[in-house]
Amino acid sequence: MNNVPGDTCPFEFNFDPATFKVGDTVSYRVPEQFGDMPFVGILVAVGEDWVEISTNDPTDPDRRMRGTRASRPVVSAREALA
Repeated sequence: MNNVPGDTCPFEFNFDPATFKVGDTVSYRVPEQFGDMPFVGILVAVGEDWVEISTNDPTDPDRRMRGTRASRPVVSAREALA
């Protein structure tokens, strides 16, 4: 990652699970398969202790994954790689 002045991330993430709402951009993880590598998704549903994430994959626009309601939601490998 470059730390060049002026470099910015193209995404604005919500890392506060207490304020999660549909449409928020989140950084989610799939630790079983990819450790702490970050992925980007959009919340399409928010429950008391879970979230549903769209991967915004243009080849599969209806794809959804269920994850934990945490600052960086955790998605199981089974959900992510299905």
